[in-house]
Amino acid sequence: MSEKKENKTELTCIRCPIGCLLTVTERSDGTLDVEGNTCKRGEEYGRKELSNPTRIVTSTVRVKNGSHFMVSVKTKEDVPKGKMKDCIEALKGIEVEAPIHIGEVILSNVAGTGVDIVATKSVERR
Repeated sequence: MSEKKENKTELTCIRCPIGCLLTVTERSDGTLDVEGNTCKRGEEYGRKELSNPTRIVTSTVRVKNGSHFMVSVKTKEDVPKGKMKDCIEALKGIEVEAPIHIGEVILSNVAGTGVDIVATKSVERR
């Protein structure tokens, strides 16, 4: 009788500044075990990173008639890791008119993810 191998993946947790070194073991029955975390967030990160990795995307967009030429933006929620490049591409031609307020939606449903891009700072009109 042949035994299925367990797969081990080593990760550095990015959920807090500690940066725990995690070992995530995928068992033959499909379950995941996480070791090396010092808090619950590390365990959640390890499981999610192997099953459905997501990220917050940050960037900047041009501002027209503003006190600054650019405004920093981010996705309001995590997007699938594989969609990050599509999100950045979607922002390339965007230019917004000042004033811009923190939290204002800059682009809805970026790259078909269902997630909005929002401003992370305010820019006054000049």
